[in-house]
Amino acid sequence: MIILGIDPGLRTTGFGVIEKHGSKLRYIASGTIKTGLEGALPPRLKVILNGVGEIIAAYRPACAAIEKVFVNVNPQSTLLLGQARGAAITALVGADLDVAEYTAVQVKQAVVGTGKAAKAQVQDMVSRLLKLPGLPGTDAADALGVAICHAHSLDTLALIGAQTPGGRSSAPPTLRMKRSRLV
Repeated sequence: MIILGIDPGLRTTGFGVIEKHGSKLRYIASGTIKTGLEGALPPRLKVILNGVGEIIAAYRPACAAIEKVFVNVNPQSTLLLGQARGAAITALVGADLDVAEYTAVQVKQAVVGTGKAAKAQVQDMVSRLLKLPGLPGTDAADALGVAICHAHSLDTLALIGAQTPGGRSSAPPTLRMKRSRLV
């Protein structure tokens, strides 16, 4: 299964494409979509929309995941980031892809093992997990991290899907709810 990860940004949107075979992950591609530092907002959003569309056409992912917007100190920055994220999501759903959303903390937890990891730690672990010859750029590493997070989550989601409404499972019991938590 090919998974596309997106790290949205108005100036630079990162993307990462990986393949999941069982529990193994394989790097396919990564990079950035650059909109430039200046210019009117609508054309910059169009660059993101078209760029994500080109990536989808080139790699034909089965699903996608995108990082959720965090509330920034500057509300204007948060609003602009949300619009860049919206352009990317529009391209994803326009291509009929299922889109999962993860917070930065969830991505860091899945990739590094702690939600408080620094960007350099994410870069290093992404490089190790995907056996890359070097470190990807920060935006590409974040996008690959989003894709890795989703790849790990797919197994859990499949197990949850095997559960029936009464908490009974058609498969051997591997997951159960305890104090409103999945264990």
